[in-house]
Amino acid sequence: MHKVLLSAVSGLAFAARAFAAAGQLVQVDHFGPNPTDVAMFVYKPAQLASPPPLIMAMHYCGGTAQAYFTGTQYANLADTHGFIIIYPNSPPDDGCWDVNTNATLTHNAGGDSLGIVSQVRYAIANYGVDPSRVFATGTSSGAMMTNVRMGAYLDVFAAGSAFSGVPYGCFAGQNAWNTQSVNSSRLPKNGDTTLYLQNFWEDIKQWTNVFNVSQTPTSNITNDPLPGYSRASFGPNLQAILAQGVGHTVLEQANDVLNWFGLSDLTPGPVSPTSSSTSAAPTSPPGLAQHWNQCGGIGYAGPTGDRCYDYA
Repeated sequence: MHKVLLSAVSGLAFAARAFAAAGQLVQVDHFGPNPTDVAMFVYKPAQLASPPPLIMAMHYCGGTAQAYFTGTQYANLADTHGFIIIYPNSPPDDGCWDVNTNATLTHNAGGDSLGIVSQVRYAIANYGVDPSRVFATGTSSGAMMTNVRMGAYLDVFAAGSAFSGVPYGCFAGQNAWNTQSVNSSRLPKNGDTTLYLQNFWEDIKQWTNVFNVSQTPTSNITNDPLPGYSRASFGPNLQAILAQGVGHTVLEQANDVLNWFGLSDLTPGPVSPTSSSTSAAPTSPPGLAQHWNQCGGIGYAGPTGDRCYDYA
């Protein structure tokens, strides 16, 4: 199973909320190859599903693992459903994730993405995590890293959910924040004052290409999951949600993400063999190898030869 849920926003910002989980984060050191010093914080509920799935929850630029822990509902839902969450903390230099270097965009080559994957591999080896049910989600910079993980490590992650990011590889290079992914005076304005809304449509182009499906949605439902939101489906592996009335940082719809990951009915205790298998980690779907690096990623320039966009 490989699935991607994309969310983008346009409109006015609203305040973040705080949630209280039953337990606390625990920091883990020495978890494996970690060239950029990504920190690992784990949330394990008192009762686990057996084997437990794993969600990697990535904070926004300038955020922290602790802030994402208290500011989202994932830990509360883990108490109910019995999955494990790892909240990686970005290297201490700028609080943003490396989503632009060759190393981070390349499988097992280094960068922040390798440190994060090392945390996954540690959890599989030490916590009994189901390797076929490892998931990725994040906001803003964390959403960008979610796309990097789904692009460079499809052998590790079964599904991802990205809130307000950019396509995999669109920040490639030294001048990441000077790309056409970011708002500028020559681009049309939208409610997201950080990233150009066109990233949403380019995300759709990228993943429909990967899954070899049409860019025309099979369905488009309005007011889902909230009033002013619209959910477009592109077959079973891709959904894209556009939200009106919010700014760059959309409030994470944790229950919706859980449903997308197939964890809504999960309960602590043994998992039914029909709903999970521990025999193998995810494998790439047929035809994916030639699309492994998209939209300016390593080794792929796109069908028109440009990096991400064509504004002509």
